Amino acid sequence: MATKAVSKSASKIPTDDNMGLIFKEAKSTKDIQNIYEYNIDAFSDSPDFKWSLEDIKNEIKNGWSLYAAFLDAEVIAAIFIKKTKEGLLSKNTAIKMAHQGSGLSHKVKDFIEVKARELKSKRVFNYCGIDNFRMYSLNERHGYHKTGRIIGDKGQVVEWEKEIDKKS
Repeated sequence: MATKAVSKSASKIPTDDNMGLIFKEAKSTKDIQNIYEYNIDAFSDSPDFKWSLEDIKNEIKNGWSLYAAFLDAEVIAAIFIKKTKEGLLSKNTAIKMAHQGSGLSHKVKDFIEVKARELKSKRVFNYCGIDNFRMYSLNERHGYHKTGRIIGDKGQVVEWEKEIDKKS
């Protein structure tokens, strides 16, 4: 697949070492299509999200914002966030296999928490598959705790919560 350039409107997360990760919100049908195409071979369906173009578009219609995590010109993860009165809801794909174990999942969590502060949310909720033990470990390391809510069509999605401090 041809390499696609990252938009100048993309932003780096404000950390001392962002490891070159850049996050860009999908603003157009073309952006959504590009994120889908980058990820189609890397991500399979999971209990928490079906990876199809139609399902992605439905999430956006339901108020979710879609972001791509770029490393150079490669999309290595997709992130969904949605602001509600309860807090910032979040869910994301795994980091592409070739980049797992490099600490980039922590940068995705940092990005979500920065967005929560920007949007003045006091809590972040994360949704992941009941069998996604890597995400369990990541959530625990970042101070999230299970709410006890199991949701989804077949009860296979776990809700996690974290109180957000006011640091910028």
